[in-house]
Amino acid sequence: MENKKYYFAVDLGATSGRTILGSLADGRLEQEELTRFPNNLIETGGHFYWDIYALYYEMIKGLQEVARRGIDLVSIGIDTWGVDFVMIADDDAILRNPIAYRDPHTFGRMELYFEQVVDRKTVYDLTGIQFMNFNSLFQLYAMRQDGNIALGQAKRILFVPDALSWMLTGEAVCEYTIASTSQMLNPRTGDLDERLVGSVGLTRGHFGRMVQPGTRIGVLTEEVQKMTGLGPVPVIAVPGHDTASAVAAVPARNEQFAYLSSGTWSLMGIETREAVINDRSYELNFTNEGGAEHTTRFLKNICGMWLYERCRKEWPEEVRKLSHPALQGSAMQVEPFRSIINPDDKLFANPPSMIHAIQQYCRETGQQVPETPAEICRCIFDSLALRYKQVFGWLREFATFDLNVLHIIGGGSLNKYLNQFTADALGVEVLAGPQEGTAIGNIMLQAKASGEVGDIWEMRRIIANSIETVAYHPTNDPAAWEAGYARYLEITK
Repeated sequence: MENKKYYFAVDLGATSGRTILGSLADGRLEQEELTRFPNNLIETGGHFYWDIYALYYEMIKGLQEVARRGIDLVSIGIDTWGVDFVMIADDDAILRNPIAYRDPHTFGRMELYFEQVVDRKTVYDLTGIQFMNFNSLFQLYAMRQDGNIALGQAKRILFVPDALSWMLTGEAVCEYTIASTSQMLNPRTGDLDERLVGSVGLTRGHFGRMVQPGTRIGVLTEEVQKMTGLGPVPVIAVPGHDTASAVAAVPARNEQFAYLSSGTWSLMGIETREAVINDRSYELNFTNEGGAEHTTRFLKNICGMWLYERCRKEWPEEVRKLSHPALQGSAMQVEPFRSIINPDDKLFANPPSMIHAIQQYCRETGQQVPETPAEICRCIFDSLALRYKQVFGWLREFATFDLNVLHIIGGGSLNKYLNQFTADALGVEVLAGPQEGTAIGNIMLQAKASGEVGDIWEMRRIIANSIETVAYHPTNDPAAWEAGYARYLEITK
């Protein structure tokens, strides 16, 4: 046991963060959550920001706990949500907290960028990234247009996981998977595209050196060593984008699988060797993001449990007090396909009231308007499963192999009702788990970097051996789902 190697994972989502201690023993992964903390959106001065210093402080607290226990760490890895970035000045000071991707300053700017700077098709052909108004390229364009002084003074721009690694080590890198979310990375060259970077008044030099997952960034600075009580522990570039870490943790038996990373966002895709960039992928707005071991995550973003989470916050206290199974169980008593929405309608991006937005959509499309929490919950679950069916059908068009299994990972893998709906809608086996895929992928990539694990398939075998998955098979009347899908297509066209 004394030879056991310990890894420290920092896993930051858009609503909360965690630090996790991981190790391998007898071919199985063991992990322990050390700390958990909120990641709060801060609204001030007409903008939404992330508190980068609070996140750094929480990382330090987790590392102090490791030191308190007398554990020697092999390495540290950090993953976060995508697209957002931190600006650094000449004197290595952070220029303001980073603006959050849900800030409305990008509304309408993407269209303006295509009109005035680089056209839409060219941007897609260069990057293969789906168009979302908050992609880094459009955030930077909006900031330039608004005369953002911090951007004007920035010597360096680092994506959030890279900024946190820099705060720990003093070394600036641009990790491939997180950079791929920016809409500025060209997957053919494997680097940021100088034309797109230049289009927002920046140079390649503003960003750190490009590194692949598994690269050693540096070691903890003397300042951090003093604060934590640890030695010069290496910081490893894991897949910095949380979805890339999560997909690395899919316990698949072979390459013939689709995945659904289910949380605030649902990300459905397949793993490919090369980027898929053609007229059809452009038409359907699919994305090509970087993955572990030079893979591409060919996927589509779907608005996920954000809809449910937001409604839950608005419901009266007696409803909020109900457990998720109790509330969702009541939704199962509601007539199926009574009210259907397109989860990706811009109405649901960040409305003042999600309940009112769902009701407005149903009213405007001539449907029964859901009123009770059970009716709204049923509407969300039916609609998500039908959207998953649509996207899965598109993935089958692109895949060069048979797709007969869907792996659901992330917090949504615990949602037994939605998992069953998904199996019924898609007509394939659904395997749910692991719930904490992101942290697992983060830890396993560190183990690979240390030489304790060989490749991604050995990683996946260990993960499959370490967790329990739950299988869901299509059970309900397929004709009912086909009829519901036909109605979904009619409503959302």
